[in-house]
Amino acid sequence: MGDFSKLGDSAVRVVDVAVAVAAAPLAFAGVYLGVLSAFARAKPAPSSDLSVRFAIVVPAHNEALSIAETVKNLQTLRYPVGQLRILVVADNCTDDTAAQARDAGAEVIERTDRENRGKGFALACAFEVLLAEDVPVHAVVVVDADTRASSNLLLAFSGRIASGAEAMQASYRVANSRTTWRTALMGVAFACMHDVRSLGRERLRLSTGLRGNGMCFTVGSLRRVPHDATSLVEDVEHGIDLALQGVRVVFVHEAFVEAEMPERANSAASQRERWERGRAQLRRERALPLLRSALRRRDRVQADLSVDLLLPPLSQYLIALSAVGSFATLLTFTRQRLALSAVPVALGAVGLACHVGEGWRQSGTGVDGLRALSKVPEYVFWKAGLRTRRSPRKFALGPKGSNAEEWVRTTRNAEDSK
Repeated sequence: MGDFSKLGDSAVRVVDVAVAVAAAPLAFAGVYLGVLSAFARAKPAPSSDLSVRFAIVVPAHNEALSIAETVKNLQTLRYPVGQLRILVVADNCTDDTAAQARDAGAEVIERTDRENRGKGFALACAFEVLLAEDVPVHAVVVVDADTRASSNLLLAFSGRIASGAEAMQASYRVANSRTTWRTALMGVAFACMHDVRSLGRERLRLSTGLRGNGMCFTVGSLRRVPHDATSLVEDVEHGIDLALQGVRVVFVHEAFVEAEMPERANSAASQRERWERGRAQLRRERALPLLRSALRRRDRVQADLSVDLLLPPLSQYLIALSAVGSFATLLTFTRQRLALSAVPVALGAVGLACHVGEGWRQSGTGVDGLRALSKVPEYVFWKAGLRTRRSPRKFALGPKGSNAEEWVRTTRNAEDSK
């Protein structure tokens, strides 16, 4: 850390100013998260419109264990039977996912393409089929193969469509948030990312962005902005493409989809690596061009999405804030007065605390969530260890038609227990 007491007062002042300037982005991020948290209040939901025809697309790769249960759950949604189709895309499966889905009552597309594999390609295939039909549906909903949806999902989407929305995102929750401290922590993290930020953005009429599960698109938006996203974070990528074409993703707070998160560290590690590597590469490829577009067009929706893409995961943000806070504390003791660098640290810490506190409140994890938050230091060290052990594999963000992504499937808890 260094001994600043051996430096002259002017030199310490220079160091203090330099640290404060370096910490300015941390302060901005904290204020940004704090503002979204302050605005995280739901608006009244519009009335449903039962005339909207839906297709629910379920992309699946080797999901024989869960696909039937997911299809049966979707069949119980409160919506007229004649206004709903369930279409499973069995993408490059080597098990009986397709047969299980058919037996459960879903329509099935079996897709085999060894060069172009992954969720983005599976979705593009389904959308192409649906858009080519003589009597197309009005909107397409995307639900993952290991998911349970709230019974009002389509009712909520139909109300937003009747109000003029073209792209929507339901709340995405952790089904097993009270099972272990790890899943409880994921429950709080999901609430921060998928509820607190989304509610704040919706209140400010920004784009909530897409989360991959529980998405809805009108046929008109799919024709205007074809789904060409094929990266590991194809949802975030398509959300950016929508924003560039003037389409705002609307948050549907009263409906949700939920899925189990990995309970064991090894399974959780593969999932976190996939999410963070995909997002990091998308950040390198798209963040600055998106920000330039936002400034050129004076578009606050694009500006917000670029800021969101530049934000690090909360664990990395906490590490950076702690490191700068240590410097600020040392400088404060050296100068015998509050260091200038302590100001951005304080702003960042307050914003982060407000954000996590609101996330914990909305997660509904109660005491389990508080216990999980006490494990944050352990989780941060675990995440840091993951970064040092990562393989050099890279995931391309190429255009549709390139070998951009393969299915990287997370081991389910039922499989872990075998």
